[in-house]
Amino acid sequence: MTSDLIPITIVIPTRNEEANLAKCLRALGRFSEVVLIDSASTDATCSIAESFGYRVINFAWNGQFPKKRNWYLLNHKPKNAWVLFLDADEIVTDAFCTEVAAAVQNTAHAGYWLNYRNYFLGKKLRFGIPQRKLALFRVGSGLYERIEEAAWSNLDMEIHEHPQIEGSLGELRAPIDHNDDRGILKQIERHREYAIWECARINLLEAAPTGQLAKLTSRQKLKYRLIRSPIFAAAYAIFQYFGRLGCLDGYAGLQYALLKFWYFNLIAVLLRQNREAEARLTQSSSQYTS
Repeated sequence: MTSDLIPITIVIPTRNEEANLAKCLRALGRFSEVVLIDSASTDATCSIAESFGYRVINFAWNGQFPKKRNWYLLNHKPKNAWVLFLDADEIVTDAFCTEVAAAVQNTAHAGYWLNYRNYFLGKKLRFGIPQRKLALFRVGSGLYERIEEAAWSNLDMEIHEHPQIEGSLGELRAPIDHNDDRGILKQIERHREYAIWECARINLLEAAPTGQLAKLTSRQKLKYRLIRSPIFAAAYAIFQYFGRLGCLDGYAGLQYALLKFWYFNLIAVLLRQNREAEARLTQSSSQYTS
């Protein structure tokens, strides 16, 4: 390791990511450590990582806490004081590398919010609701939200769980490119899985103590407060398309807004279906015991 490498450990959770992985890894030469956590990929994911000289750690999820990112933080020691979690379809830019290298030097912050530039249907989206994630933080400053999941879905990696970090947070402006090359059907399949998970998550949150709810980000609190509303999905898509000028991204901007509508509407439908099923069960039980 030479002194000019950026002292950040890049951690990439993977499962069958051969379509995306090479372009992600190709951009990581300026970082001092890159690690993949792989969930029994059956394609060329692991061989691609090894061809770049990067370490692959195998992960088998038992359906309970911890999932992939927390498991790594709890069971492995990165070489660096900072860890950056990337997905295989995220590509760091030269501008991002330069900014992040400066940001982690002599800073009082414990973590950084990152900005992302989305690609959809092969086109860069210039407009729409911006994507941000808290994905860079000091090792030991916190973990991703602990959720007592009982295998609600096949998602073995933290998706919408946010890191809960002790300390101040900064923000990096240079974006990371988010570009999934696996096609629209994979994106629909993934969002279906997300919707199933979100439905179970919301039901759990509604039964959670107030203290647990207080740990959510302001954006999470707003989403979970509104998501049962039958108009939330439409309002989100309209704001995405008109309010944030997604209409200027042409066909891709329209289809992206429609995908968001479908996703949030699916969550609302699943929640309504669950509530109706619970009401029927309660009524049936009441009739049986009366």
